[in-house]
Amino acid sequence: MFRKHTRRAAKAAFAISFGVALLLGGTATAARQGAAAGPTVTIGTKNFTEQYVLGQLYKQALEAKGFTVVEKENIGSSELIDTALKSGKINFYPEYTGVIVADLAKLPAPKSAAAAYAAAKKFEESRGNTLLDKTPFYDSDSFGMLTSTAKKLGVKTIGDMKKVKSFSYGGFPECKTRITCLLGLKQVYGLTQTKFVPLSGISVYTALDQNKVTAGDVFSTDPQLAGSKYTVLTDTKHVFGFQNVAPVLSQTLATDGGATLASTVNAVSAKLSLKAMIAMNKAVAIDKKSAVDVASAFLTANKLK
Repeated sequence: MFRKHTRRAAKAAFAISFGVALLLGGTATAARQGAAAGPTVTIGTKNFTEQYVLGQLYKQALEAKGFTVVEKENIGSSELIDTALKSGKINFYPEYTGVIVADLAKLPAPKSAAAAYAAAKKFEESRGNTLLDKTPFYDSDSFGMLTSTAKKLGVKTIGDMKKVKSFSYGGFPECKTRITCLLGLKQVYGLTQTKFVPLSGISVYTALDQNKVTAGDVFSTDPQLAGSKYTVLTDTKHVFGFQNVAPVLSQTLATDGGATLASTVNAVSAKLSLKAMIAMNKAVAIDKKSAVDVASAFLTANKLK
């Protein structure tokens, strides 16, 4: 379950984003490790800011260890990037464990983050892939709305929306068919009065600000949630699942890359706290820094490149 503590998140985001800004102003670089013969890592990313940052973090760390890395950015939804993995167009991508379990494997919702990881790994291994370590941070879909709207409606949990006669809910088009999104709201919470509004040209926050939707599918590491303008309703039934990131890679790549590949990627994942991801997402999405520079600053500060 995800509960947004806006005051703590705001302080954390400010502190870390300030640190990122300082790092971005520097010119420190680290000497690249001696290149070693190894497999080409073809990293795919999905279609939003956090994925671009994650792709660059893993790419630059692996390159610093001598791996040849090709990045294929902005592939699309989990369903599309999973197809790219199965077809061999990519052999590595960062995915959310709950998405693997619920949306790809179509399995019942796990009861804990550890159970979600174990189920996701078992599923991927059954298809010739594997997972590396999961991150400390999680990024789950969340039911977001303007704080003013939440106060007007008198709602604090998703279940409270049952008393609202009708409302609109915005999100990526794939939200409509996912149990971790619209289907969960309708089937688990019984919010059958929900009118879904697919968003592709504008962000969910723009749609909320312009009153195009009552509520929307936001993500727990969105930098916009660090302030008090938006409110996330509590998911008491866990429809959004446990969404730690775990790199998915083909078993062939894992074998060929060996211990160096695994240890390099795991070292990056271990440093990805919720505070750090909110700060890096803010630096890219709001402060308009490049994902390349933000990732480089973070890796350098943590002696990962």
